[in-house]
Amino acid sequence: MARVPRPHVPQQHWADVREALVDCTVLAVACLVAYLLTTHLLSPLYFISRDDDLLGGMWAVIATIFVSRASYQQSWKAGVSRTAATFLSLVICLVYLVFLPFHVWALPVLIGVTALAATLIGRPEDAITAAITTTVLLVVVAVSPQHAWMQPILRFADTVVGVAVGLAAAWGLRAIRSAVKPASSAKNGM
Repeated sequence: MARVPRPHVPQQHWADVREALVDCTVLAVACLVAYLLTTHLLSPLYFISRDDDLLGGMWAVIATIFVSRASYQQSWKAGVSRTAATFLSLVICLVYLVFLPFHVWALPVLIGVTALAATLIGRPEDAITAAITTTVLLVVVAVSPQHAWMQPILRFADTVVGVAVGLAAAWGLRAIRSAVKPASSAKNGM
């Protein structure tokens, strides 16, 4: 039986695959850490329901994913952006929810106010993230209206956890890449 020749796959392709595997593994582990921190270690501090714990875990994981970028500097910038947008949404939603319950008309109004506020304070690149955060916060309040005013505060805390874990993962990934890169450069004669 004749052997079918395998197509030549450049060595750079395998280096890219290895790098992607490392990046995705670090992201997956970071998401697990953010989820566990929020749902198991920090949740006793909040004294809230199990549903809120799970929501907090999801929120922290989303923040961790949001911060995951190609470089540490990009991750840092994304972390600042996510934190600023979430804080802006927190302030606007908190002011509203202290005085009024969720109402369907509040959703588009607060989305517009949040996006406008981000733009007016000189952070137009955060308008979309702030508007999305406001949307999710208000829908969460619609689903679970008890202690509605607490949701913006809790979700900001979850965001901070997720951003911190994401930045720690980006820093760790940077260290891994610098440790691996010299070894592969020396191997290739560079």
